[in-house]
Amino acid sequence: MLFLLSPAKSLDFNTPAHVAVHTQPLFKHQSAELIDLLKTKSPQQISALMKLSDALAGLNVARYQVWSPRFTARNSKQAVLAFNGDVYEGLNAKTLSEAQLAWAQDHVCILSGLYGVLRPLDWMQPYRLEMGTALATDHGKNLYQFWGAQIAGYLNERAATDTSPVIVNLASEEYFKAVDRKALKARVVTCVFEEFRGDRYKIISFMAKRARGLMARYAIEKKLVSVKKLQGFDLEGYAFDAAASEADRLVFRRKED
Repeated sequence: MLFLLSPAKSLDFNTPAHVAVHTQPLFKHQSAELIDLLKTKSPQQISALMKLSDALAGLNVARYQVWSPRFTARNSKQAVLAFNGDVYEGLNAKTLSEAQLAWAQDHVCILSGLYGVLRPLDWMQPYRLEMGTALATDHGKNLYQFWGAQIAGYLNERAATDTSPVIVNLASEEYFKAVDRKALKARVVTCVFEEFRGDRYKIISFMAKRARGLMARYAIEKKLVSVKKLQGFDLEGYAFDAAASEADRLVFRRKED
């Protein structure tokens, strides 16, 4: 099984990585093409394009200017350790051992507007480029058209080693849309996390993000290789709800005590 995660807007490039092992990102040529385009944009244009404050626009323009096609220990950090949002607080990769990170490297893929797909130990440089950004390129009017079927093609290659390939979707709708479903050959199983609020269960965005990270961690710790085993997920009070689930849509729910 392959587990798909979204990236995070928040980054941590200050805390030293607790492991030295790393790999190079797979789509460096495509990333460089996007960076070359972004370098032509003014802070005002980046602010309007990405709906950022002036300060954030300035920060990211500076990031684009220093971005290099050569990834080193000085300018890069392993992706799973560099991302720092709700998903990655749930995953808490800084407490994973080298052996666990090695398993994650073989089973987790992080979707990215700039990098396409990142493996957990791929070096990455700081950036901000959401997959939903309407950045026009020679390939189309947005990043979905830029990436086209490339991400699905890569996932097909990765999943081809399994006799019954399964993609476990723990990514947001914005990012999973970057996977061309027509080109994707593997079965897709989506995990949904709901909280009891008022008189019914509903998805609470930041809690669902954290839960996706928790599920990824659970898979890494248990070395899960079957959809059935996903149903055992029970971290932080969640439990599988068979009645609310379907074969390819697994629902996990929890009530506050």
